[in-house]
Amino acid sequence: MESTRQAKIARLIQKELSEILRLQTAKTHGILVSVSAVRISPDLSIARAYLSIFPSEKGQEILENINRNAKTIRYELAQKVRYQLRKTPELMFHLDDSLDYIENIDNLLKPKD
Repeated sequence: MESTRQAKIARLIQKELSEILRLQTAKTHGILVSVSAVRISPDLSIARAYLSIFPSEKGQEILENINRNAKTIRYELAQKVRYQLRKTPELMFHLDDSLDYIENIDNLLKPKD
């Protein structure tokens, strides 16, 4: 069960991370990265960000690039939330493939012609 404080911090991190990633991916045309969810540990030391990447074919490659730059992204996040949080949590990025899963189910349920 997530506490109110965890939920508030998760929303703050999700909002700021999505802005940081939007600015970074503005340079790469045709690629859209959105933060679909953020889960934060009870001690507020680790934040798991779930990213939805379009087009999904490039998802793994982009996720690896984001993970390589996690320290830089954490620093930028710390600059944005320095007045709300004393310590910025460690960031872990995961691929959110729920949209692909939904699309697969839709394709399986479609009637055959």
